Amino acid sequence: MDIEKILAEMTREEKAALVSGTDFTYTNPIPRLGVPSLCMADGPHGLRKQTGTGDNGVSRSEPATSFPTASCTASGWNPDNLRKMGEAIAEECRHYGVHVLLGPGLNIKRGPLCGRNFEYFSEDPLLAGVMGAAMTEGIQSRGVGATLKHFAMNNSENYRFMGNSVAGENTIRSIYLRPFEYAVRHASPSAVMCAYNRINGTYCSENRWLLTDILREEWNFSGIVMSDWGAVRDRVAGLKAGMDLEMPGDTAICRRRILDSLTDGSLAVEELDKACRGILRWIEKYRTDGDGAPVDWDAHHRLAGDIAADCAVLLKNDGVLPLAQNEKLYITGPLYEEMRYQGSGSSMISPARLTSPKDAFEFHGIRESSLDECDKVLVFCGLTDEYESEGCDREHMRMPEDQIRLIDEMCGTGKKVILVLFGGSPVELPFFDRVSGILNMYLPGQNGGSAVYDLLYGFKNPSGKLAETWPLRYEDFPACRTFGKGVCEVYSEGTEVGYRYYGKHGVPVRFPFGYGLSYTTFEHSGWTKDGDSYLQTVRNTGDRFGAEVVQLYLEGELRGFEKVYLMPGEEASVRITPDERDGTAYPDGYDVPEDSPSYPVTLESRMTDLGRSFIGRILLGAMLSVAKKQERDALKMPEGSERQNALKGALFLKRILESNSPRSLSMSAGKSLPYNFACGFVEMANGHLLKGLRCLTSKITVPKLPKEE
Repeated sequence: MDIEKILAEMTREEKAALVSGTDFTYTNPIPRLGVPSLCMADGPHGLRKQTGTGDNGVSRSEPATSFPTASCTASGWNPDNLRKMGEAIAEECRHYGVHVLLGPGLNIKRGPLCGRNFEYFSEDPLLAGVMGAAMTEGIQSRGVGATLKHFAMNNSENYRFMGNSVAGENTIRSIYLRPFEYAVRHASPSAVMCAYNRINGTYCSENRWLLTDILREEWNFSGIVMSDWGAVRDRVAGLKAGMDLEMPGDTAICRRRILDSLTDGSLAVEELDKACRGILRWIEKYRTDGDGAPVDWDAHHRLAGDIAADCAVLLKNDGVLPLAQNEKLYITGPLYEEMRYQGSGSSMISPARLTSPKDAFEFHGIRESSLDECDKVLVFCGLTDEYESEGCDREHMRMPEDQIRLIDEMCGTGKKVILVLFGGSPVELPFFDRVSGILNMYLPGQNGGSAVYDLLYGFKNPSGKLAETWPLRYEDFPACRTFGKGVCEVYSEGTEVGYRYYGKHGVPVRFPFGYGLSYTTFEHSGWTKDGDSYLQTVRNTGDRFGAEVVQLYLEGELRGFEKVYLMPGEEASVRITPDERDGTAYPDGYDVPEDSPSYPVTLESRMTDLGRSFIGRILLGAMLSVAKKQERDALKMPEGSERQNALKGALFLKRILESNSPRSLSMSAGKSLPYNFACGFVEMANGHLLKGLRCLTSKITVPKLPKEE
């Protein structure tokens, strides 16, 4: 592809189309000049390739392998897991004709209640960066592009579409940008996706300091910057800031503004050409004709189970694990048969196969005993989709009340109780002293049941270490009173995120960062320094094969780590060279803006704010009725994973509609909710019916797309 020749022959209309997506997950082709389109699809822990064309919701997608989520894989502290997982996902992308995967997610887990924490790796920027870079390498080794997201400071869900993340530059750089910087410098991702939110008042999609000064000029990023779906506010400002591609596109208002700005001179052709040139290079590099490549689905299913087993964290064991084959077990809990293996939202996958704990136990001939006759009680419990989902933050850190009552009841029998936990985030454990064992699986993917069986019965040895601190209670989190409570999110704790805060201030925690038990024991020598590196010897002093994670902390921060696998009596010498740190002293002050009123509503208001007026409630109800219909339809489906995913999709849609803004909803809905309709709804919700009607009837006209010519 002769990019400069194509660029010289493109019309302004074609250029305006090229920097905008189409049909929800594609770039716009330019047939006249032989420019094909690229296909993108959601990750990050598997492929969500929608069936059909356009947006048909999150629950209808091609069968693919649902791998463990980031909250699980980070607990493995083994980047090779992420490389293998990335390679496998990329193979499935090639099978379905997907050229770019929208993942991995590298946002920091600032607090335990973020509804999307299951998609993110860690509270620590180094661990998150290493894992993200490894997954990027794996994806791109198979000729598929990877996309780092959500850049940056997308750390909560309640107000993510219009929220303002307020923090000092030192905090932003040393905590929230570091995972992205590590992955950019070490893995050269094909793309970076900018987040919905603002940073100190400026939307990420038009933040030149973020997208150009830091990402391109400081970090030498050479890929393309795309918007999150609907994250564009001012398209022309975005182009000037370095945001190349608007997704999902098909927004007449954005193309209209580009063309008008070219005409009046407020946008230089050279600025538009810069974005077009990057997109053309991107298409040339990742557009392949390898659609339909074969996939070994059985091998990917086994890989998902192996990774889940390597990442599970044994939180407590009073000698009750591993189980013996002849032990009599009473098995209960809602997640035994319907294991929660993935989160809800845009990353939801239609699993190619699904092995629950019940499936695995029955396959291996494990028979359940009655409560009166059992030796031990297994309770399969944790967070359900109603408690944890993209689109909203959790209301508290507790488990569902019915599960707490069940655990209390089982503890009251006098039997030894073992919990198998599922969920994407920490939970409070008021019953901790009364149970004998806790195996935390996080969200282990479609083969989590096999991993559970292998771990409980000792065929595999738990070796995961927590990638986040588990507080005793939510009130111990320093920003507990303000997190997710309003549009303006002030990061008042600065760099004291996660273990940095709890350790510095001596706050007791349930489990510290980096914690995890094993069925064997390890002996560590002290650290010795050798030049720029640190050396330590680790020995397996137990009687089982196992793995240990060597963690190097300097001045209270994780600076390096390595996971070693050792036979009984075996030892390994580990050398860790601390990651390089930016020694520049950046200021950490910030101005706290006043909260904007919730009424009258604007294009940037939360959709629930429309409910403050009579007309607004009617409009909001009409939109939410779409989610209610999806729920009714899902309830009519037969039992199974498809029904579960359909119910999750309906719940997610409701939450997304409630937390969206009229502007962002319009930008993500394309032709089904034009920008003038969003303006009209805002006017009508504010009681300006005539103005609203004028907006509704004022169609935005643009030339046909190149593919329509």
